[in-house]
Amino acid sequence: MKVLLINGSYHEKGCTYTALAEVAKALNANGVETEIYWLGQNSVNGCKGCWACKKLKKCVIDDGVNEFVEKAAQFDGFVFGSPVYYASAAGALVSFMDRVFYSGGRALAYKPAAAVVSCRRAGASTTFDVINKYFTINNMPIVGSNYWNEIHGNKAEEAAQDEEGLQTMRVLGNNMAWLLKCIELGKEAGVAPLTEKKIFTNFIR
Repeated sequence: MKVLLINGSYHEKGCTYTALAEVAKALNANGVETEIYWLGQNSVNGCKGCWACKKLKKCVIDDGVNEFVEKAAQFDGFVFGSPVYYASAAGALVSFMDRVFYSGGRALAYKPAAAVVSCRRAGASTTFDVINKYFTINNMPIVGSNYWNEIHGNKAEEAAQDEEGLQTMRVLGNNMAWLLKCIELGKEAGVAPLTEKKIFTNFIR
């Protein structure tokens, strides 16, 4: 079993990384492989709304999103992390997730996911909500902890002092490992989600 943790911060080893690393540590202790994927400092284009991905099965913009979708197909669970910017997720991560889920949501569907957010003081709950909405529209079980998945600090060394936040991350990792093992047992028993073809309703008549 493998979990991909996405660091949506502009800073490679900042507060968001500190939180994700704690989740990864707990997952590893449960025998789950992990990889932290950093979006980097390059610009991420927003979705054009062209819908070409529905026909091509990939995004028409070539800036790493398609490669990520291919990578995601090899993983069993995901943790998306972001700093708080104006009570929301980092713009690059939002653009990235828009296009990943539009063009390659099939690679993530039915796999457990979690959002992790870092902030200095406030805005964590709204950011948490923004990221979670991607999962709820893509048939993905959301993994929780003993508190909302947030950590506080202005710098990595400050986040490392947030004992409650670090515990929240460890519990999240343990819960993710538990759910992955439950799903694996279900697969061995022949249990799979029932699916239906999507119905689209247009309210404009």
